Amino acid sequence: MCAKLSRLAARSPEKNTLHFGISDVAKMLDLSPSTLRLWENMGLILPGRTTGGFRYYSPDQVERLKYIQRLRLEKNLNIEAVRHLIGTVDQMNQPVKKPSANVASIARQLRKLRQQRDMTLAQASKGSNLSVSFLSSLERGQVHASVATLQKLSVFYETNVLAFFGKSDQSQKHVRPKQRKELSNEPGIKIELLASGAKVMEPHLFRIAPGKSSGGSYHHEGEEFVYVVSGCCEFWLDEVEHYLLEKGDSLYFSSTQTHRWSNPGNKESVLLWVNTPPTF
Repeated sequence: MCAKLSRLAARSPEKNTLHFGISDVAKMLDLSPSTLRLWENMGLILPGRTTGGFRYYSPDQVERLKYIQRLRLEKNLNIEAVRHLIGTVDQMNQPVKKPSANVASIARQLRKLRQQRDMTLAQASKGSNLSVSFLSSLERGQVHASVATLQKLSVFYETNVLAFFGKSDQSQKHVRPKQRKELSNEPGIKIELLASGAKVMEPHLFRIAPGKSSGGSYHHEGEEFVYVVSGCCEFWLDEVEHYLLEKGDSLYFSSTQTHRWSNPGNKESVLLWVNTPPTF
């Protein structure tokens, strides 16, 4: 069972450690709990969870939220820009690693698509509504792109997300687990393509770690079907419809509806996800 997690935890989950519930943090920062949950869904903050499933924030996380709030109010940055800046700061504090094969592939393909259209980064930024610095970092393989970002770029460049990961394998009817093409880019989110070659439907297996999300909303042509194999997942359609899917639940919706999703549970979510026509 994956309950909606929003109530204040009664006590600190760890002895002798100061933590704050979501209501306390909302009052401290003069924000609504829904804004804090949105920032969590965008990957800006990842609060802890008590054994009962309630969110809690450490003093360091409260300071991080204050920093995000300053960027929003004083620098007038949108959420995507804040997400990029926060991600850049986080990466600066981590050991330098060689970009993964998928990150490098996305970087090459994005640069190639832009250059083929004889576009500057500024023009691509205006058309995709992503910052110049963020696009530049993507093309150099310095940052990870969320699912929402990849979808936005695929719509802008009139292609699909699969194109960012190199050429697809030849068509085959029988696909074994070890033969699946992995479309993984962002840590904590693993996407496996369950069929190959030209097809009308595009089936995927999504594995979403606790607290991970689409990184924002996106939309495109087509229709989508989602079945929860295990865990749970939250969906927002047009920021009006809200669904909390649990094991065995399914959801069918038009891809033209703006949609975003996240895993609010404390264990990995596994989803069977089908798009038609192929747009991923």
